[in-house]
Amino acid sequence: MTKSTIHTLLALAVALGGITWARAQQRMPPGSLTTQDYIDIQQLYARYNQTLDRRDAEGWAGVFTADGTFNDLTGHDALVGFVKQRQGDGARRRHWNSNLLITGTPEGASGSVYLLLFDTSVKPPVVATSGRYQDTLVKTSQGWRFKKRVTEIDAAAPARQ
Repeated sequence: MTKSTIHTLLALAVALGGITWARAQQRMPPGSLTTQDYIDIQQLYARYNQTLDRRDAEGWAGVFTADGTFNDLTGHDALVGFVKQRQGDGARRRHWNSNLLITGTPEGASGSVYLLLFDTSVKPPVVATSGRYQDTLVKTSQGWRFKKRVTEIDAAAPARQ
């Protein structure tokens, strides 16, 4: 074999390997998430918190699917109404999430994240509540959205006797 033939065969092997790898990436199994999916979902969580804290009713409802559910509220109008109802209560809140866990599912993804809700109307701010969100996420033509979000508030510890 000549050097030219060896170089040609090597080039073909590299090209075939690259094509095989690219095709494998396109056929990700159901429930697989890309790096971009993880980034987009993290941004969804941030947008949820910031729109709710700013009392941006339409922005907050927009992080859900049209038929999305937050606890016992379902659909765009109910979600907007929830935020509008809170607009006049005078409270100042900041939602803080940590330990976000995202898992791919055949339908999209599930998420779980810890919640601390701070009351910022007092100085220093105090934790008003703590808990966890359990989420069902789906990828829509507008990007990732919450299909279902359930809040699990931590119960107070029983009094010691």
